[in-house]
Amino acid sequence: MSVTLLAGSATATASVAAAVENPGAAPAATVAPTAPVENLIVGYKSSATEASSNSAAADDAAAKGKKAGKKAKFDRRLGTGAALVNLGGTVAPAAAADVIAQFRADPDVAYVEPDTRAYAMAVTPNDTEYAKQWDLFESTAGMNVPGAWDKTTGSGVTVAVIDTGYVAHSDVAPNIVSGYDFISTASEARDGNGRDSNPADEGDWNATDGECGTGSKASTSSWHGTHVAGTIAAATNNSKGVAGIAYGAKIQPVRVLGKCGGATSDIVDAITWASGGSVAGVPANATPAKVINMSLGGSGTCGTSYQNAINAAVARGTTVVVAAGNSNANASGFSPASCNNVINVASTNRAGERSYYSNFGSIIDIAAPGGETRRATDTPGTVTTPENAILSTLNAGTTTPGAEIYKPYQGTSMAAPHIAGLAALLKSANTSLTPAQIESAIKTNARPLAGTCTGGCGAGLADAAATVAAVTSTPPTSGFENTTDFAIGDNTTVESPITVSGVTGNAPATLKVGVNIVHSYIGDLKVDLVAPDGSVYNLHNRSGSGTDNINQVYTVNASSEVANGTWKLRVNDNAGGDTGKIDSWNLTF
Repeated sequence: MSVTLLAGSATATASVAAAVENPGAAPAATVAPTAPVENLIVGYKSSATEASSNSAAADDAAAKGKKAGKKAKFDRRLGTGAALVNLGGTVAPAAAADVIAQFRADPDVAYVEPDTRAYAMAVTPNDTEYAKQWDLFESTAGMNVPGAWDKTTGSGVTVAVIDTGYVAHSDVAPNIVSGYDFISTASEARDGNGRDSNPADEGDWNATDGECGTGSKASTSSWHGTHVAGTIAAATNNSKGVAGIAYGAKIQPVRVLGKCGGATSDIVDAITWASGGSVAGVPANATPAKVINMSLGGSGTCGTSYQNAINAAVARGTTVVVAAGNSNANASGFSPASCNNVINVASTNRAGERSYYSNFGSIIDIAAPGGETRRATDTPGTVTTPENAILSTLNAGTTTPGAEIYKPYQGTSMAAPHIAGLAALLKSANTSLTPAQIESAIKTNARPLAGTCTGGCGAGLADAAATVAAVTSTPPTSGFENTTDFAIGDNTTVESPITVSGVTGNAPATLKVGVNIVHSYIGDLKVDLVAPDGSVYNLHNRSGSGTDNINQVYTVNASSEVANGTWKLRVNDNAGGDTGKIDSWNLTF
């Protein structure tokens, strides 16, 4: 099967640095914490033994923690002489306030305050064309990307763009890593050979009508892969061009589309290689991608070859993003859009409606800006509303490469890289996230479309800031917490209980379950929440392979359960070789 692109044109020491002065002063009033707290900063008066003795400070922290029911311990001295006190993990504001109250009641304490966090304050990028990138920031139909940049820019993540390859562009070049050319037929590759280590885009033009089969039309080169790459990770704050969604990420060009599209066999190998799998005759990928973008497709349902390659990629921990297609039809009839284990992306326009060309249906997972260079009623092939399309990096060559430029394109090809960029932001912000968790987070935190979507556009319009905030927020607690360690042995099942009381009625439909499990291979684990009546709600089912640890907040519809009673976190280890413990868990009603 031939596949085409999916876009239109257009420990502390014994010495102390300093002691707190003004020994006669009363402890300063401390504002109650409003966010989860992990550490406290405690300033002792200079007359206090704890101001000059780490062992005394350690004993004091432990005693005060015990009174408040927490595992408080002395961590180290700050340069000011204050003591940093660890609360044994992140605790809820109310629980932290209990410990703070113990310190404040001590006349030897000058002050105590939460060790809060500061963040880089993102500003509007100085890229010269940024104002035209409505798809990133406009409130109606933009993806709210700037709000995510305070927390992550995608650093440490490689995104493979399986596409036409890459034509040199100074606004993308800083973020390019080595890729590969998987086009096995020399005439289609236009580089004089078959597969090689150079993923340069040699152009995908067609000289005459019918050259690529009945109904095909003559066309100029699209430089499609470079446009997609710019949307994901164009260099940003470099005083030129456009801003990339995950501009701290790296792009790995993987060439599969050339003259007359690309073959399934080549694309399947590309998926395998890009995600860190082995392909005969091809050197190992030194920088496997954690996200794959495929803005390509063809008619027909997902074949076994595609599905096997995608399943294996996801099992390696790679999130696979695909374009829904541009036929204004049900995406179930197109591939790889109809494959399982992918994030299937439909396109929306600047008004927040489904783009007129975008495929739709129940298999769509999410929508993202894909734009429109023309309205549905305009003459096909014309460009009447370029300002409403997706501006990105391109090339001016009509056949072979020319000068670098920027140009607006429309298509689900443009929508998919928005989600690939978001996936990179999420993976960078929380490296423990699995592909399934990334997909779930994107869908759960989407917002309704401002307009309409006939046929179905999945969970709605992706919201980058809301999704990043969701995966970086500390698991909340409301006093219902168990911090006792429960060892998880090989091939064993353990349970950690929490007794809930004082809650009226049933649990909510959005019961939050914060789980902190230390384990060296979470793919061995099945994790369930067990309600007081014995009902079981699965939270994690042997996914994540060799990833370390689970530190996640799950949302459970427990509205049919009486809230008060003993809830349990049940963990089953289903393999040998790796052990761990339930470190803590909590329930928020």
